[in-house]
Amino acid sequence: MPAYVVDKPLGLTSHDVVARARRALGTRRVGHGGTLDPLATGVLVVLAEEATKLSPFLTGSDKSYLAWIAFGVGTPTLDAEGPIDARADAAHVSEATVATALPPFLDVTLQTPPAYSAVKRGGVKGYEAARRGDELDLPPRPAGYRDVRLLAFGRLADLPSGWRPDGAGWRPDPAAAAAMPTPLDPDAPAAVVALRVRGGTYVRAFARDLGAALGAPAHLAALRRTAAGSAELAAAVPLDGLADAAPVDPVALLGLPAVALDDVAVRRVRDGRRDPATFDGRVALVDGAGSLVAVADAVNGQRVPVRVWRGAI
Repeated sequence: MPAYVVDKPLGLTSHDVVARARRALGTRRVGHGGTLDPLATGVLVVLAEEATKLSPFLTGSDKSYLAWIAFGVGTPTLDAEGPIDARADAAHVSEATVATALPPFLDVTLQTPPAYSAVKRGGVKGYEAARRGDELDLPPRPAGYRDVRLLAFGRLADLPSGWRPDGAGWRPDPAAAAAMPTPLDPDAPAAVVALRVRGGTYVRAFARDLGAALGAPAHLAALRRTAAGSAELAAAVPLDGLADAAPVDPVALLGLPAVALDDVAVRRVRDGRRDPATFDGRVALVDGAGSLVAVADAVNGQRVPVRVWRGAI
């Protein structure tokens, strides 16, 4: 089953990536495992053919990012798309004040989405209302920060654009430099923050909220997704190399415990039978060759398939 980890280029929407992937892979059946904004780069899981059925199991997974946040400059989109709609002196924002403001985010459970988002209110998407100049009162939504740490602070134009994993952290590496949006204010004080967040958490809104905690407007100057669930940037291929890329293991992509079945059990799962569960929680059911057969839950001691694939993938 063709599933790939792509390093999304700057300036493309997730839909643009899907359109190019259709041409590269020679199929119309292509989807993705979690949207990235046009000004973001990094991990985007591309799914083709039967792998498109994996999408519901991937979109809600935890995501990891490197975020460049500029202070003293605000925008309606909360990112570098602009235009600038707020300016304030941010001389009081320092490495120490940013470091102090980050730990409270670990307790955040709700977040107000950006005005420019696909979140709906009364059947209207936030970005549709915002583009008309209307204010759509978007209610807070579940959010969560698993890990938030400050990597660097300084003038926006001077901050490293390339970072590489270094044990449990990150280190600057010019060889890993990624394309960055044109800065709205290269002289703005800014921070590079590494985050791991619950699926559905907006990093643009994090930039806004961090600025508010520090008493200054702020926006997301650049964003690089470093992981989506178990898919990591180190395994990502360039979009223009997708046609020659090797697919990734869908079982590993799911990040679920794998439970092997014999041939009889595989047939029973595909027939929709509910047999006694030999596991707890949610698992990936695989055949003797390790190919994905189904995603299943244990419910009241029974094995309940959530999604079944008729052919080995």
